[in-house]
Amino acid sequence: MKNALRIGVIFLFTLGVVAQAANSETTVKAQEAAKAWLALVDAEQYGESWDQAATLFRGGVSKADWEKAVKPIRSQLGTLKSRTLKSADLTRSLPGAPDGEYVVVQFDARFENKTAALETVTSMRDKDGSWRVAGYYIR
Repeated sequence: MKNALRIGVIFLFTLGVVAQAANSETTVKAQEAAKAWLALVDAEQYGESWDQAATLFRGGVSKADWEKAVKPIRSQLGTLKSRTLKSADLTRSLPGAPDGEYVVVQFDARFENKTAALETVTSMRDKDGSWRVAGYYIR
């Protein structure tokens, strides 16, 4: 009985380690997608950022409306000075969005005209399995 209990505990521990490793790999890929997408926005390549965004993002805003909305906001902030990862949280559901795989990535950012900003980038696993940005918010 003791051996069966030990094997059960070891099995559960191993499952937990495997699940944590998978979550870690998922959040890393989602963070990489967020950083690559932010690099486009930082370079004022707003049309390209729309092209590279998730299907959900592109379905929610036209390319022209995205460019019109993001350009004045980012120009007011000025040049990016620094960006540091604050958190990355995996979730299966978000308000107003279909169930799926999402990672909400937050960055502490410093811009030329705003010394303390919080950028929230929501990455999602798109229909083709790639991680792409589905949402962006600066506070």
